[in-house]
Amino acid sequence: QVQLVESGGGLVQAGGSLRISCAASGRTFSSYAMGWFRQAPGKEREFVGVISCSGGRTYYADSVKGRFIISRDNAKNTVYLQMNSLKPEDTAVYYCAADGDRAYFSGGYYPRGEDEYEYWGQGTQVTVSS
Repeated sequence: QVQLVESGGGLVQAGGSLRISCAASGRTFSSYAMGWFRQAPGKEREFVGVISCSGGRTYYADSVKGRFIISRDNAKNTVYLQMNSLKPEDTAVYYCAADGDRAYFSGGYYPRGEDEYEYWGQGTQVTVSS
């Protein structure tokens, strides 16, 4: 079992920055790829980005590429999502998730579907005001 707890959400003005965190406990954190998803009101949950188990590779959705950065500290069992140049359309509940089966992005494949992730956090609200 892996328990995930997000923190750091809040209200920020458009153009601003925010960093949210996801702390993990339980089994070996460094064995999991860690993904970020978000769900805006009235919309389906969508993939934001993912980082490999070692932190050496990251992939992002086109909507956040160049603005968001995912990093991880395996010594602290924590993954981060740094969000820059925020837009009102980034308003959503942000979730972190863990995938142990595709942790190394073997063959260049990275997990981007919700059903590929075994463990989920409870989410943290990010609101971007215009």
